[in-house]
Amino acid sequence: MMPNQAHAADLIEDIARRENIDKKQLVIHSDNGSPMKGATLRAKLVDLDIATSFSRPRVSNDNPYSESLFKTVKYHHTFPENPFKTLSEARNWVEAFVCWFNNEHQHSALKFVTPNQRHNGLDSAVLEKENESSSKQKETIQSDGMDDKHEI
Repeated sequence: MMPNQAHAADLIEDIARRENIDKKQLVIHSDNGSPMKGATLRAKLVDLDIATSFSRPRVSNDNPYSESLFKTVKYHHTFPENPFKTLSEARNWVEAFVCWFNNEHQHSALKFVTPNQRHNGLDSAVLEKENESSSKQKETIQSDGMDDKHEI
């Protein structure tokens, strides 16, 4: 068994348990790399009733979600110009990036809430609060008579 296959299997099992993913609820899309196609991971996915989907051979942009994330990673202001010197340094950077992405990054496709707000079902309350704040600002402007033409 290849170490990468075992790591991939452990990762998927951990996520499925931690997020309470129901059987047949998830489809994992990946490239055709050996860790994702290895027997260890395939067996774990079967055990967890998780379906698989693979990119078409020699097509690098088959998954727009992954491609979008890769772009966000590569253009983030903290992305290093030079390769990481150690595995620990790489892991620390990725951990900090994931924390920022999930908890601070207001994603345009999510109506500018964070991924964690969306994942945890808090997005509706956040958006409602923003709408209320916007409405109050409009009312204040209108009550000050600033909604009509302004004379200079």
